[in-house]
Amino acid sequence: MFTGIIKELGVVKNIIHSGLTIEFTIQAKLARGLHAGDSISVNGVCLTVTDIAGDEFKVDAVAETLKKTTLGNLKIRDRVNLEPPLQVNQPLGGHIINGHIDGVGIIKNKIQKGDASTFEFSLPSEIRHISKYIVEKGPIAVDGISLTVVESKTSSFTVSIIPFTLENTILGFKRIGDKVNLEVDIIAKYVEKIGKA
Repeated sequence: MFTGIIKELGVVKNIIHSGLTIEFTIQAKLARGLHAGDSISVNGVCLTVTDIAGDEFKVDAVAETLKKTTLGNLKIRDRVNLEPPLQVNQPLGGHIINGHIDGVGIIKNKIQKGDASTFEFSLPSEIRHISKYIVEKGPIAVDGISLTVVESKTSSFTVSIIPFTLENTILGFKRIGDKVNLEVDIIAKYVEKIGKA
């Protein structure tokens, strides 16, 4: 389980394609605290650490993960959002995130107002059904970042982002048209299922 509080920006150092799987080597200081078999969130996707060497670690993304996320678009030297899993003694600073992506959205617009930036994300038709879980003032994970929804529509939603978040996550490098991993609030899904029982 993750919280959406990004701990470090890692750098993709190597990419190896093996059949339908891609192995990523990522450089980050937090690698020294990882062990093989640990979970880690990479741009919001829960992956398993397969190897560690110094300040680098490796993870594999299988075909289904590549199909449902943006990981297949990564290139060497790209920065990635990293978050190790929540520990029992840590505060829940963001919201509950599983690292299981619900769909890929697209940055539709960016508006700068004072110190805050408003990002609008469009929901392509194939994932538009998740809009029912996106509510104003509710949480959403964008590339693994816990954010609060400002406005929600059937085909898009907006969030307001402070300078600290832009400086310490990959959102600061994103442009209009770029794709992002989205994970909606799991609690909303449970509430829906209970209501149908």
